[in-house]
Amino acid sequence: MHELDVPALDVVVSGLVFEDLVLGLPSAPRPGTEVWATDSHESPGGIANFAVALARLGLRTGMAAVFGADDLGDRVWRRLADDEGIDLTLSRRLAGWQTPLTVALAYDNDRALVTRGTSPLLSADELITTPPVARAVAAHIGPWPNEWLAKAKAAGSVVFADVGWDPSEQWDPEVLNQLEHCDVFLPNAEEAMRYTRSGTPQQALRKLADQVPLVVVSNGAEGALALDASTGEEVAVPAYPVPAADTTGAGDVFAAGFIAATLWELPLEQRVRFAALTAALSVTRLGGADAAPRWADLAAWQDAHPEDHHLHALISAHSGR
Repeated sequence: MHELDVPALDVVVSGLVFEDLVLGLPSAPRPGTEVWATDSHESPGGIANFAVALARLGLRTGMAAVFGADDLGDRVWRRLADDEGIDLTLSRRLAGWQTPLTVALAYDNDRALVTRGTSPLLSADELITTPPVARAVAAHIGPWPNEWLAKAKAAGSVVFADVGWDPSEQWDPEVLNQLEHCDVFLPNAEEAMRYTRSGTPQQALRKLADQVPLVVVSNGAEGALALDASTGEEVAVPAYPVPAADTTGAGDVFAAGFIAATLWELPLEQRVRFAALTAALSVTRLGGADAAPRWADLAAWQDAHPEDHHLHALISAHSGR
């Protein structure tokens, strides 16, 4: 099917897709020793975290990504298309290329990642040759071209961007030049500080606001910050305290929650609160995409916290209560 035939979607996301194997560990492994995992889970990961989280919140979601034409790629493709209802029209299966595999070691309320993979044989610009018909688009930016974002913005989509860990740890500021075509940037605190050479998340927030209209910086247990450069509105929201089992994909789920709340035209503070809650619920289970909450999970949290009225109306409306 040609891109022009893609039905109208709420959000189209693009980036690298992985299969995640998460191992819950009692402690960090040390050289020369063996640690037995207390739990494990396999789940689609990478940009799939974005897509699944959006779809579970009721948004019509499409994804442009490369899958290997292998057993792993076939399994991830079926999980996303058949189980989660994600439109993969813009995605491609490629022979001779392995679907990336990430092993996430979850311990001490954090995780370490080990990935086997190589760069995909097709870029996002090659997958998306004409702007998708969508209310919004989202992508992981990095040291690769993303010219399709400019085309999507010109076509009327709201453009959201995220950024990932730089394995070279060079944190090339040139990557931030891609924000020229973005409306909203959603890095975590570590990424924001590294790319802007800042000492605090607040300093990074203000520097990034010079490059993009709206910046939202997530900061784990410290909560999240947002700054709307067009109005000067600044928001700080505390994190929701939850028992953390695995933080894999939490930043992607946070971004998905913020995108959804933006499309629902909520005030900035409520958008950040909703993003923080979806991310918090996702870390209570192993897995990235599979841990993304559904409305039933959000309703159960609200039932358990009747004293918190910040999102009560929103959750009640979407969960049918």
